[in-house]
Amino acid sequence: MENRHIPESELILNSDGSVYHLHLKPAHLASFVFTVGDPDRVPLVSRYFDQIDFKVSKREFVTHTGWKNGKRLTVISTGMGTDNVEILLTELDALVNVDLETREAKAKKSPLQIVRLGTSGSLQPDIPVGSLLASEVAVGLDTLMAFYPELPGRQDLAMAVQEELGLAFSPYQAAADPSLLARLGGEFLRGVTLTCPGFYAPQGRHVLLKPRMDQMLERLAALEVGGRRLTNFEMETAGYYSLGGLLGHQMLSLNAIVANRPLSKFDSEANQTVDRMIQRAMEIFGF
Repeated sequence: MENRHIPESELILNSDGSVYHLHLKPAHLASFVFTVGDPDRVPLVSRYFDQIDFKVSKREFVTHTGWKNGKRLTVISTGMGTDNVEILLTELDALVNVDLETREAKAKKSPLQIVRLGTSGSLQPDIPVGSLLASEVAVGLDTLMAFYPELPGRQDLAMAVQEELGLAFSPYQAAADPSLLARLGGEFLRGVTLTCPGFYAPQGRHVLLKPRMDQMLERLAALEVGGRRLTNFEMETAGYYSLGGLLGHQMLSLNAIVANRPLSKFDSEANQTVDRMIQRAMEIFGF
């Protein structure tokens, strides 16, 4: 890690010494972090804690840290989109890998384990609503990673998506942490997740403005590269995997499938599906 003094304008701290957006200090953060998009989902996770020691809320970022079965853990909301994920991961990384008093990078890097608990829509008719899916790989349709170092590893799926949609920019591709992925049981399907930069036209929805790309969902669902197909789509996972991986953290995204777009179905028991995902994730990761 580069050993340099980080100016105040590059890493902004609040008057109490907490990082600017998250309003957290290092003591407020556990080494295992669950993330959710919706701030209202934070208490749905922390209600399973044995005790909560710390709560803070700033903008869309709501954080609860506490204990479960003798282990410390944090749950934090991000809001929607990879732009928020970029803020989250940069500031979480600073909390563990920057001395906030001297503003210098620490000599020894401390990796976090970060597991996203999110909702997602299925791109394939054979992945029904109510399913739980782990993202083995994610492809980002946004331009976040154009501003960061080149990602290692395969980009074959990202290139296929770019060619199919005729995109003027390069999508990007990153994978889950294999050690976290290996801990999951058979109730979690494995898939390739498409991360979209919006909820409506970027996910093929048509309200009043017609999307520029005709039959986007059908074309993407039909893609197959090296025996792999796109299984689901949402708005954060590729940002987690790419930036989190570059920073040296262990990342995994779990998805409650609450919609099946090819079949035009929505999960009438979506809240129960999300709760089942939360409980299973806590059990799997030892809480």
